[in-house]
Amino acid sequence: MKPKPPRAPQPLRQAGLAALADVRQALRERERLAAERAEQEKAARAAAERARRLFAETVGPVTPLPPSDLAAPSVARPAPVPRQRELDEQAALKEALSDEVDIESLLLTDDGLSFRRNGVGPDVVTRLRRGHWAIQAELDLHGLRRDEARDTLAAFVRSASQRGHRCLRVVHGKGHGSPGREPVLKGKVQRWLGQRNEVIAFAQASGPQGGAGALIVLLAGSVA
Repeated sequence: MKPKPPRAPQPLRQAGLAALADVRQALRERERLAAERAEQEKAARAAAERARRLFAETVGPVTPLPPSDLAAPSVARPAPVPRQRELDEQAALKEALSDEVDIESLLLTDDGLSFRRNGVGPDVVTRLRRGHWAIQAELDLHGLRRDEARDTLAAFVRSASQRGHRCLRVVHGKGHGSPGREPVLKGKVQRWLGQRNEVIAFAQASGPQGGAGALIVLLAGSVA
C-alpha cells in the first residue's frame, strides 16, 4: 500500500483559495466593463444611424457628381495688406503739425499773447487768463527736441480730449537755456496748437502759472 501524499498546510491552502477568488472577481469586473463598452458603442452607432437617416430624409435624394478629370484650380492668393497700419499712417498724416502754418490764418489774435478760433468770443480768453477753468492736465516740453515736442504735444491734446479734459497747461519754456535766450518752442507750440481741431483758445499763463513760459489751453466744449 502506497503512502498518501502529504496535505498542504491549512493557512497556505486558504491563501491559495483567496487568490483564486480575487482572480475570478477581476475576470468578472473585466467582463462587466467590456459589456458596458460594447453597450455604449452600440448606442453610439444607433445614434449615428438615426442622425444619418434624419439628414437623408431632410435633404432628400441626391445625385453624386460625375468624376472630373480637371485639376483643381490653383490661384495664387493675394499678398496680405496691412490695412490697420495704413489706417494708422493716414491718421498720422492727418494729425501731422506743420511749423510753417501762419497762425493768423487759423486763429484770431488780440495782443499776440492769446488766441481764439473764429466764433469764440473775447470773454472766453479773458476767463481763460483769470483761471475760470481749473487746469486738469499739464505738459512740460522742457528738454525735448522740436520733433519730439510736436509729437508729444499732439498726443497730449488728443489724450486729454478723449479723457474729457478741457483746460490744459503747456509749458514751453522761456528760452533762458537757448541760443540768444529766445524761446525756441514758444512760437512753434502756438502754431501746433492752432492746427488741432480740439483747441478753441489759448492764452499766455499768468505769473503763478508759468508766465511767458507757458500757455493755458482750452479744448472744445468748455465755453459754458
